Amino acid sequence: MRAVPLTVTALAAALLLTACGGGDDSGSGTDESKAAESTASTGGACAADDLGQDVGPVNAAPAAGDSGNVTVTLTNKGAECTLNGFPTVELATDDGSTAVPKDEAAEAQALTLPAQGTATFTITYVRGEDGGDQSLAVKTVKYGLPGGSADQSFPWSYGDVALKSGKVPDATVSAFQQAGD
Repeated sequence: MRAVPLTVTALAAALLLTACGGGDDSGSGTDESKAAESTASTGGACAADDLGQDVGPVNAAPAAGDSGNVTVTLTNKGAECTLNGFPTVELATDDGSTAVPKDEAAEAQALTLPAQGTATFTITYVRGEDGGDQSLAVKTVKYGLPGGSADQSFPWSYGDVALKSGKVPDATVSAFQQAGD
């Protein structure tokens, strides 16, 4: 049998106690006030000018009726900031633009982005028939950050997007996620 050094055992116990939440268990403050304190200490909302953009990885839908995913990675080039909720996403065509609905299954959360930290969101879509009546010939994707006034954009080269009904695209946008999750 091998002996475990006392310092390793003590370190493991200290980490376990820290993970259990130690600290003030007085119960003071509501969950809402604790969340507000947490958000207030993390910096303001992220600004589009402070975020670098990288489109990819992309899992493009190969044919009409197939699903695809386009991931957008944002890198914080400024001070610590917060992304809270969903980006607003529009699919732009030669005839105008159409809003992409939020993924109802996704749960939005406040995400603190440190300097050089990264976050992602994903557009999931069903490919439409090229030039079809039930398709959008998307040229550009425009997106905005919660609470932001500036929009960012990137070219769309992944085929037409199917329509569910009317002008509603068969697509959704996810909430922001920490990159690598």
